[in-house]
Amino acid sequence: MSKIVIDTSVIVSGHITRQIESKNLQNVEIIIPVAGLDELQSQASQGKEQGFVGLEEIKKIQKLCHENNIQVQFVGQRPSLDDIRLAKHGRIDAIIKDIAKQNNAILYTADHVQGLTAEAEGVQVNYQKSEKLTTDLEFLRFFDPTTMSVHLKDQNPPLAKRGKPGSFELVKIEDRLLDEDYLELITTQILEASKISNAGTIEISKPGALVVQFGDYRIAITRPPFSESHEITIVHPITKMSLDQYGLSKKLMSRLSEKAEGILISGPPGSGKSTLASSLANFYASLGNIVKTFESPRDLQVDKGITQYTKLDGKFENSADILLLVRPDYTVFDEVRQRDDFRVYADLRLAGVGMIGVVHANMPLDAIQRFIGKIELGMIPSVIDTVVFVKDGFVSKVYDLDLKVKVPSGMVEQDLARPVIEIRDFETGTLEYEIYTFGEENVIVPVSQQEAKSGVYKLAEEKIRETLRRFDPNPEIEILSDSGIRVRVRKDSMPSIIGKGGATINDLEKILHVHINVEPKEPKEFEDSTDSYPHSSR
Repeated sequence: MSKIVIDTSVIVSGHITRQIESKNLQNVEIIIPVAGLDELQSQASQGKEQGFVGLEEIKKIQKLCHENNIQVQFVGQRPSLDDIRLAKHGRIDAIIKDIAKQNNAILYTADHVQGLTAEAEGVQVNYQKSEKLTTDLEFLRFFDPTTMSVHLKDQNPPLAKRGKPGSFELVKIEDRLLDEDYLELITTQILEASKISNAGTIEISKPGALVVQFGDYRIAITRPPFSESHEITIVHPITKMSLDQYGLSKKLMSRLSEKAEGILISGPPGSGKSTLASSLANFYASLGNIVKTFESPRDLQVDKGITQYTKLDGKFENSADILLLVRPDYTVFDEVRQRDDFRVYADLRLAGVGMIGVVHANMPLDAIQRFIGKIELGMIPSVIDTVVFVKDGFVSKVYDLDLKVKVPSGMVEQDLARPVIEIRDFETGTLEYEIYTFGEENVIVPVSQQEAKSGVYKLAEEKIRETLRRFDPNPEIEILSDSGIRVRVRKDSMPSIIGKGGATINDLEKILHVHINVEPKEPKEFEDSTDSYPHSSR
């Protein structure tokens, strides 16, 4: 009877259980190294999905061995603390390899390096290469062409969001309640498929949380202690749009293609931000630019010529060091969320890289506010020049940012001038907000049209009053518009202001560049017939 030693990689892959079920493993003694069991236990204790999958596989192996009269035993000693600390450097693998050598057994492994090392030491190896996925993943049956995401939770019915960005509903897929075993089956399938397919990548692995990018599907798996129960959320993009499909104005298209290099795409969750970011990335690539992305997880639907980067050694800062060496023209950062992300975005933009950032925000102004306090206020317009707000899958608002030294709207005194960030509606040029330092605080002040003009109007009013004082020492001035004013003076002063044939007032209109209506100061009951003298220079 031959002996086989199985390591953690081949256990987690599910290969041994499949071999026993298909009767390909018979008349053998299966040796499970205690060190491998402890490694899986340690991973499960930390909430890592591989640990749970591995332990479940060992349970299945024991059950199948009992049913098929196959001997199975645990061999070896428990690893020391040093062995556990050095596990990621191959210490546990070395212990398993030694057990195979000591028992003159065949080492079954799905780890290429482990197999090569064992063969180099003269150990007989059965290396299990990645197999092609022959069955559909269980979760795929929940999706149809309109399904944006599927939500599976222990002791709850399966739910799905169906529709399109900005217009969707949460529907119950089935009435039956899901149980832990079923969720474990889906989890195992996802992990196995990720290992045997180039389409699957484990993006994040934390205690109680696992994020896998499998093709177009972004899969988030949580379990205690992170969540109170086992839950699987699977998100799938249902649309891939080109920039032409957004119906952007010629002015905005010109801005995006020629000038905008610090673009911020904002919007609430599910509004279509990432779809627009993907469209922009493909658009810039089509113009002959080198385009990269920063993503975690990497789920943007971009063309094959665009390289998608994730966190290097757990940080985007490290990724940025590499990014500058490859000299991209544009980089899509999906998404800018943590404090360090904002700093990396700013550093890359100031280094000359065109940046497109994706930010969660309920209002377009909120996206700008998230940069305040994370970078210097005066740097914001240099880092962000265009803010695009996405709602219901389409662009609903675009802001243009500019830095000026001026008296803030609503203030008059010239000594109050300071650096002010103007936030204007891109299409109309209307000033909507101002950001400046007031005391020791950075403030964002909404600016109405009247407030925007008030400072200038007061200066204009003083100029007009000074000009008219030679006719009336206390004229009343009312500014009607940018090109029209109403002047109220003493009744006996009106002929002097109007002049012969309107000559004087025409001269005044040319000097002041406004249309002037002249009225008397007397109450309205005395103004019935000839008391109002509107004049125009036209």
